[in-house]
Amino acid sequence: MSNVDEIVRRRKKAHKKLLDLKSETYRAFLEMERAAYADGALAKKHKELIAVGISVVIDCESCMQWHIEQAAKAGASAQEVLEALEVGMEMGGGPATVSVRFALEVMDQLFREGRPSDG
Repeated sequence: MSNVDEIVRRRKKAHKKLLDLKSETYRAFLEMERAAYADGALAKKHKELIAVGISVVIDCESCMQWHIEQAAKAGASAQEVLEALEVGMEMGGGPATVSVRFALEVMDQLFREGRPSDG
C-alpha cells in the first residue's frame, strides 16, 4: 500500500469514527467545509487549487492528497494542479519544495491512473 493510499484509508476511518461518535464539532467542520468550497464568486475548482497551494506551505500531506483529488474532481487539469503547487512552493520557499515531492506522488497516482481527466 502506498503512502497516498494509507493516508486515504486513515482519513476515511477517522471520518467514519467521528460520524459514529456523533461529534458535533466534526459535523460543524464538515458544514463549514461544504460552505467554503461551494461555487460562489470563485468556482469550487479554483478554491480547491488555492487549498492545494496552502497545503504545500503548511506541509500537510493529507491536505495535499485531499485537495488535489477534489480539484481534479472539480475539473482541474494536471497542469492547473502543478501551477497551484508552484505557487505554494514560491510562497513557502525551500521547505515547500520538499512538500511538493509528496504532492507529485498524488498527482502521478490520480492523473496517470486515468481517474480524473487531464484536461
